[in-house]
Amino acid sequence: MNFSKKLMLGLATASIATAATAADITLTVGHVDPQEWSTSKKGAATEVFKNLVEAESGGRIEVNVYPSGQLGGETDLVQSAQEGMISMTMVSGAFAKVCKEASVLEIPYLFPSAPVAWEVLDGEFGKALSKHCLEQTGLRTLAYGETGFRNFTNSKRPVAEPADLEGLKIRVMTLPLYVEMVKAMGAEPTPIAWPEVPSALTTGVVDGQENPVSVIDANKFYEFQKYLTLDGHVYGTDFFLINEDLYQSLDQADQEIVARAAKVAGTMGRAIQQFNSAKGLKSLSENGMEITTPTSEQLAKFQASAQPAVIEWLKDEVDPAWIDRVQASVKIATND
Repeated sequence: MNFSKKLMLGLATASIATAATAADITLTVGHVDPQEWSTSKKGAATEVFKNLVEAESGGRIEVNVYPSGQLGGETDLVQSAQEGMISMTMVSGAFAKVCKEASVLEIPYLFPSAPVAWEVLDGEFGKALSKHCLEQTGLRTLAYGETGFRNFTNSKRPVAEPADLEGLKIRVMTLPLYVEMVKAMGAEPTPIAWPEVPSALTTGVVDGQENPVSVIDANKFYEFQKYLTLDGHVYGTDFFLINEDLYQSLDQADQEIVARAAKVAGTMGRAIQQFNSAKGLKSLSENGMEITTPTSEQLAKFQASAQPAVIEWLKDEVDPAWIDRVQASVKIATND
């Protein structure tokens, strides 16, 4: 964490210590997205949370939001929330670093649609995962948001099934699960930190990458990526987290205010993500990307190539019962 982020974190911590002068309780929330609510899922979620909590508490609870990584990256934010240096955070993949069982949500082609994912996360499985991760981390999951389905882009050729990926160099996040997934599909996974991705794509260090449509559009990847494949290989989840010691220090009425607002916030984040995905898809098409939507048969080939390899890898990382449990929950939700 650099000096400016440490300074911001110090100011955020100081605001908690001096909260009584402005309000009975001050909650400090950090995330890495912009705060512009119409384009940022985390921004929209935390803005709604702030307004609901402050209004329903009659001003007794103040919520200060620090967006755009002002308090550090997602790993920093999780650690700061665990240590009580900030009250809350909204993060995605970084949470699996401290609660490995959360990584089962990233099994390739696990969720056939967003509504199925919502039903699983808001149902018994999501509650069980929240309870388990609370015990592991000291962070309570108040709500699940959405970062969207991840899709492949590349500069070489249309990709409709795994065979079309063979030999392509695909940038992936620096997470083993994604390396295993892309390798299993026959491509060459290349872990690269996010800030270096545009340069890697423009210089040909990699041929392609994978991200949600909204991210692809917002970063104008259409300027150096011709082909988009809507395979939706991983559904990204946002975790809205609060330090458990802080949560337990609130009286029951305030806990209810915070929990209720967080549920609305998670739903708001999902809605903004869905809106931006639809808008982004139109933008990518208008900006010249060739979009391939695999058939159900082709998606089955993607699943058959990627899912078993990742599951085998996960079995060495987490209790396999969690894998069985999430797959069973998806099956039930799909058949509802």
